[in-house]
Amino acid sequence: MSTDAASVELVGEETVGNVARAALLAALTGAFAYVSFPYPLSPAPVSLQVLGVFLAGILLGPLWGGFSMALYLLAGAVGAPVFAGGSAGLGALWIQPTSGYLWSYPVAAALVGALVHGGLAIGDPADRSAARLVAAMAAGTVVIYAVGVPVMSVVLGLTWTEAFVTGALAFVPAEAAKIAAAVGVVRSDGIAAT
Repeated sequence: MSTDAASVELVGEETVGNVARAALLAALTGAFAYVSFPYPLSPAPVSLQVLGVFLAGILLGPLWGGFSMALYLLAGAVGAPVFAGGSAGLGALWIQPTSGYLWSYPVAAALVGALVHGGLAIGDPADRSAARLVAAMAAGTVVIYAVGVPVMSVVLGLTWTEAFVTGALAFVPAEAAKIAAAVGVVRSDGIAAT
């Protein structure tokens, strides 16, 4: 009787690596959510979550960056305390002033990744110009605000102007700092696409 066993590769090593990196960026975004504090100019807190969105797109590209943020939302939806201030659950994704911002994260990460890498292929983001990185993250920020502000307006009963001022305009300095931090991370030694 022969005991030869054939091995079958169900999932390729590249896919396993990409899933692992996506999970790592999702976890990092969850950790960034704990760096959160109330903002007197807005009902939404200032947090570092968007830095995680930017880094997911830049480092993982459009497909895996978007997947990473979808994984982040799934983790929070099932109860992991990964949203701002340690919140979690479906309620955080459905009826809160910040729900729209959260829902925008996969799309924003995918857009940032697509603009940085110019398609689905992932290159070394350190080879991209700072202007390209900044423009990609600015476009991602527009997506986040385009989804987040209307939801905030509806949930809180704000006029469009009030929602825009308190849900977007008030956060521009914080977003600029996150964009600068992401460029700094990408430009530092040792950061390269894998």
